[in-house]
Formats: sequence, structure tokens, C-alpha cells
Amino acid sequence: MKTILVPYGKEFVPVEIEDGHLAAVLRSGVADYHPPKVAADLVRDSLEHPIASPRLCELVAGKRRVTVIASDHTRPVPSRVMMPQMLAEIRAGNPDAEITILIATGLHRGTTRDELVAKFGEEIVAQERIVVHDCDDEANLVSLGTLPSGGNLIVNRLAVETDLLVSEGFIEPHFFAGFSGGRKSILPGIASRKTVIYNHNAGFIASSKARTGMLDGNPIHADMLFAARAAKLAFVLNVVIDAAHEPIFSVAGDFEAAHRTGCEFLVSKCQVDAVPADIAISSNGGYPLDQNIYQSVKGMTAAEATVKRGGVIVMFARAADGHGGESLYRTFRDEPDLEGMTRTFLARRPEETAVDQWEAQILARVLLKAKVIFVSSCDDQLVRDMHMIPAHSAAEAMELAKKLVGKPDYTVTVVPDGVSVIVQ
Repeated sequence: MKTILVPYGKEFVPVEIEDGHLAAVLRSGVADYHPPKVAADLVRDSLEHPIASPRLCELVAGKRRVTVIASDHTRPVPSRVMMPQMLAEIRAGNPDAEITILIATGLHRGTTRDELVAKFGEEIVAQERIVVHDCDDEANLVSLGTLPSGGNLIVNRLAVETDLLVSEGFIEPHFFAGFSGGRKSILPGIASRKTVIYNHNAGFIASSKARTGMLDGNPIHADMLFAARAAKLAFVLNVVIDAAHEPIFSVAGDFEAAHRTGCEFLVSKCQVDAVPADIAISSNGGYPLDQNIYQSVKGMTAAEATVKRGGVIVMFARAADGHGGESLYRTFRDEPDLEGMTRTFLARRPEETAVDQWEAQILARVLLKAKVIFVSSCDDQLVRDMHMIPAHSAAEAMELAKKLVGKPDYTVTVVPDGVSVIVQ
């Protein structure tokens, strides 16, 4: 019997695979990488040696208003390590700078004060000006023209009316933008709802280039790059993190060049070859990424890339917040025909993209390839409404999966952390 630990909430669940059935365990090499320095020193070195850019302390000279974009509560960015050093760099170059930290919520709910304290620490929350982006707050949104795809680029006013715009974030594989980080702090981070839904339209999501680990030719990425240039994003600090959410690699400087460098490092550590199997097991990396079903679709795409067509995916996500998107939930609850659902999405014009449609489109794609057993704390009916099979333990899920496969010589591929790998 092989036992593999899979992240689930703030814990790890042991999954037992019977001897002779395990085809592969697909892990990121990040776990085996030992950084040459501690996290704080990695961040400091990147700030002192930026890529294709002057240092931040030089860029801030003569700039009165500085806006620092930071990720929200749904992203495990180690801001306690990063933000103090960014603020110190800014004040070293301009002690009188008026700094605003702008929380890039995208279309997510607003970040609470407790979540800000957990992210930055009490001192920064108490002493710094922090504004939480609201994608629907028309009074604080301004237009920056037209995206290459034809959509209107509308972003938070603070990003436009500042004298210097910078951001912090982390780089991980992303299931349709290729990678997180870099330009993504602008779109979707601080963009309007209209802009985000246009960028996430069905045609783009259906593109074979809008996949994990792909930037070149990715139409979603192209719009994001344009948005970052239009907003004059001048400098980024991005890290790659390990399973404990500690930085193991850090880049700073030009938002495109530094981001590319970080992505190249990540590819060298986490790209793996698919090992087709009857059963594919995955997770969303545990808390905070597995707080709801919506976010958990990301981890499912890693299993999708390695499961055989007609097979079974076992997805582990605590999902304590439930579905995570009312429109996503209603879409699946009210539509039994997944192929029909997909046709409806593709027939819509980009500006008609419905909220959460992109997530529904990808989940439908996964479900059309394989059955999904969803191991969570969710109500069983909620999971069934979303066309998945509920389970509440690894043992229960594996028994269900074996019955669904229906053959004694079944194979299993495990992707313990589905958001940390690029399965090709």
C-alpha cells in the first residue's frame, strides 16, 4: 500500500493507493529546491538588483504619490516578508512619499481588516493607508482606452492618478492566464468588472493557448500585458513560494522582464509530463487556495491533463466557504446539459460574458472528460448540483472511484498539489 499526503485545508490527508495501481506521483520540483538564502535576503537581493529597471528607491525620486498594488486574501503571497522591504525602498528614495497600498481583489469580495492583519501584520495595517479595490465602484474607476481584444480597459483611479505605480505578488502556474504575477496585478487585479469579464470571454478561454504555463500566443495574457503598459506599471516584486508559502526565489524590476524570469525559473522546477491514468487525484494546494469550489477548478485542470478520457478525477478541497460564486452554482444547478452549456457560452459576444462564466466553462470542460469526485466539507446536494459526486474522506472517494472505473487493473496518477505543477 502506498500512502500519499494531499493538502486539504490547513492539514494533509493521507491517500492510500493499493500496490500495483500507482502509475505516477506528479510533484513540483520546488519541494526539492533549496534556496541559497533565507526568504528576507532573497527579496532584498532582488530589490537591490532589479531586472531591466533602476532600483525602486531610484524610481521614486521626485514622485509624491506612490501606489503599491498587493494581492488579496485569496492569494498566499508572503506580504509580511515583501511589503516592509518595498516600503523601506520607497522611503529610502523619497521619505516624503505619500504611499497607498491598493488591494487587488479583482472580482472577489473585499478583504477584511482581520485578513489584512493576517497578510501584512498589525503594524502595517495600523500605520499605512490601505484601500481595497471594488470592481463595481464606478466613481473610483477610470478608462485607459481599448484592449487589443476590443474591450474597454477600466481600472482603479488610484492607479492612474498616482505618480508611481508598483506591485507585489507571487508567480504560480495559472490555468488560463499561463502564470499568475506580473501584469496580472492590473488585469484582473484592479480592473472593473466590465473589463475582467471581457478579458475572460468564452473564445479566449477556449483557446488552446489559454492553458497552464502558456504565455506566448495566449490572448488573455496579451490583454493583460497591454493593460499593465497602459496603467504604467513601473516596477514589480514577485516571488515563487514553496508548499509552506515561503519565498524560494525572488525577482524585481520591469513588470514583463522580471515576470518572465520568474516564470522561467518556475517552469524549470514544476513542469512535468502527464502520465495517463484511469483515476487522477489532485488538490488545490490547501488553504487559502481551497476555500471554495470556484477556486478549486484550478487544481482540477492538473488532473484533467493526466486523466484518461472517461476516467475519474478525485479532487480534494475543503471548500469551507461553499461554492464561492452564486452564478457559477446556479449555472450548473439549472443546466443538466454540459455540452449545451458550453455552446451557450461560445455563442455569447465577449461583452455579454456572464459573471463566473469562465470558471463554469472550464469546469464543464473537465466534467466532459471525466467524472469528478469532490472531497470537501460541502453539503452533498451542493456538490451534486454542480454535477460532481460528493465524498468526505479519502477512503470513501477511492472506493467510489474504483467502482466508477469498473476494472481490476485500474491505474492512478496523483498530483498532490494541482496548482503547483504544469502538467504537459
